[in-house]
Formats: sequence, structure tokens, C-alpha cells
Amino acid sequence: MTTASSELLTVPEVMARLKLGRTKVYDLIRTRRLASIKVDGCRRIPDTAVHAFIRGQMGEAA
Repeated sequence: MTTASSELLTVPEVMARLKLGRTKVYDLIRTRRLASIKVDGCRRIPDTAVHAFIRGQMGEAA
């Protein structure tokens, strides 16, 4: 279900949210650990994908 709070984030926005560098964010995208789409050649990451990545990391740490 899509909500008004669902949004597409840019790579710099994801970098800030995850406190990671650009190379690491693109590595997560390349290895499909972080879902993304291309919109007219621009990479966008759904905020739900960022939350799913964090949940997955927390599950691995437990």
C-alpha cells in the first residue's frame, strides 16, 4: 500500500539517512541489498527499501 509518506530518495539522501558514503550506497544497490529504480536515468531508492534494509541488518545482528 502506498501512503503519502512513501517517497523516492536520491542517493545523497540515502547516504545521509544511513550515514554511509556514496560508494557504499551504490555497492548496496549493485549487490541488490538495497532496492532502487531508475527514473529517466536518475537512481531513486524508495524509503520503504531503506527501512527494509535497516530491518534486515538488525535481523542479521540479532
